[in-house]
Amino acid sequence: MAMKALDIEAVQAFVLVADLSSFTRAAQAMETTQSAVSLKIRRLEDGLGRRLLERTPRLVRLSAEGAAFLGAARNLVAAHQSAIGSFAAEHRRLMVGISHHIVGSELASLLKRMNATDPGLVIQLHVDTSRAVLGAFDDGRLDAAIVLRHDARRRDGDVLFEEPFGWMAAPDFHHRPGEPLRLATQAEPCSVRAMAVEVLDAAGIAWTEAFVGGGLSTIGAAISAGLAVAALARRVAPADTVDLGPRLGLPPLPSRDVMLHSKLSDARTRQALRTLGAAFAANAA
Repeated sequence: MAMKALDIEAVQAFVLVADLSSFTRAAQAMETTQSAVSLKIRRLEDGLGRRLLERTPRLVRLSAEGAAFLGAARNLVAAHQSAIGSFAAEHRRLMVGISHHIVGSELASLLKRMNATDPGLVIQLHVDTSRAVLGAFDDGRLDAAIVLRHDARRRDGDVLFEEPFGWMAAPDFHHRPGEPLRLATQAEPCSVRAMAVEVLDAAGIAWTEAFVGGGLSTIGAAISAGLAVAALARRVAPADTVDLGPRLGLPPLPSRDVMLHSKLSDARTRQALRTLGAAFAANAA
């Protein structure tokens, strides 16, 4: 018996749910509702006569049949996107800025997902401080910005997720009681540096700059080497570091909202950006 043609949007919804482990985040990437995504996948399952996803109130994961179907589903979505873009006179370009406090080791997998969503899209990535990235976005030099919120008065942008911070250091970092806490920081102006200093000053804890870095990689190297403690998002801190805040009696650091700002009007490029944002949120969960 011949099977009717697959709904490409339903297949795309399935791939996104599989990648992001969430109906909600898949809906955000597709700019639709969670119920619409759920309905598309249910109809896809009915058409195939297979259960592709196992659903519980707190978890969604691939079934054995869903895992078998995923590779072919990715290929189908990629072929569809390639066909749509075959008549384009030139490659579309997305200039996106990301705060270095947000970029972690998962960036390669996130870009891979984004490319699968839109293979013809040229991605131009700019990594800098949240302040510098947002400034470039406001000046029109970037199409989109993914940054830490540092101005509560600013009302534009969408919250992707809440990023928890910790006092990250090498496990064998030694702090002598009575001496100032040795900090590794970003050069001023930096909202994370300001947050850390404000918390320490409010608690009456003396501190001193032991290392000033030019980005997350240099700060990470300094704390891995045991030079100092740094206020970093736990998600992006080096794998060989731990949160020493409780052991050292340091005050907790507040979480920060990660914001997505965009000026995109092209629907396909906007969807690729939404996929990137949803993938960031999925990795932070």
